[in-house]
Amino acid sequence: MNSPVADIHWDQTIHSSSTAGPRTQRSGRIMIESDGELSAMVQELWDNDVNRLRPGKDYRISLQGKAGDTMGINDNNDGAGYPLFTFVDENLFKKETFLAFISLLDNYVSDTGEPEIVTPEEVAENHKFLDSIIQSPTMKIAHKHLVEKHLSPKDETEFKEQLYRIWFELYARRGSSKPDSSGFEHVFVGETRGGRTVIGFHNWIQLYLQEKLGHIDYKGYSVNANSPQPDENKHILALQFSWKDGIKPKGSIFIGVSPEFEFALYTLCFLTSPNERVKVQFSFYDVEIVCYHYNQKHIGTTYPVLLKYRKPTE
Repeated sequence: MNSPVADIHWDQTIHSSSTAGPRTQRSGRIMIESDGELSAMVQELWDNDVNRLRPGKDYRISLQGKAGDTMGINDNNDGAGYPLFTFVDENLFKKETFLAFISLLDNYVSDTGEPEIVTPEEVAENHKFLDSIIQSPTMKIAHKHLVEKHLSPKDETEFKEQLYRIWFELYARRGSSKPDSSGFEHVFVGETRGGRTVIGFHNWIQLYLQEKLGHIDYKGYSVNANSPQPDENKHILALQFSWKDGIKPKGSIFIGVSPEFEFALYTLCFLTSPNERVKVQFSFYDVEIVCYHYNQKHIGTTYPVLLKYRKPTE
């Protein structure tokens, strides 16, 4: 969809990871001054994620074993004989933002290289989703911060147009000559490359729904010498799984958080940070948020990497 956001005149320059030095004002853009400031903002988002599910109560997972290190799809690589999710209270999916989010998950062709055709109905669903999350506490907080930093327009309609451009406008991913991808599809829905490799797919709701349909084979959790052991009662997990005929050798996702929390967090990181990797501290977590920019206009991919568990008072 061609959005009028291109006619808005605040500075939307996105700096690449090659930008060095402290985050200061550049090209008329006010940058976040420190990771500490961003951490405080993420903590505020976390504290106001009123729709977040509670581990052990609203959902339960079974970590089982560690996934193998190879990238094959065969059983020799499988550290888990059962699904990841053992229970999810789907009544919570009846909340407005969840309903609007789930309605978008079947709007895409997973194979990269296959041009996406966006129907008027799908455009309407995209806008309905944005309308719902913009009214959520987390997105209101993110919007307020972005306006204060002169990174987003104060007008709600114009802000929604900015979000549409970042997340839903199509672009050609590597190896394709036609628009076949978007930030939303890659991050929240998932894609396949060459039919054998899963790329993106960093959302727990999509993971749960696809596993329920029998399209996901959870292979176990992923961990290395520098990462903490996973915890079934925490909200971040690195894992391996197969989807359709492809393998995701290592993915990292939030679990149990609301769609509006992830949307607010990733939008905030995309617009505020000149770096493609930024470390934040909030709640029980030290996390690196990876956020790759595509063409300085769109989100290429974004996901959390758990560095360590921490005490909230640290």
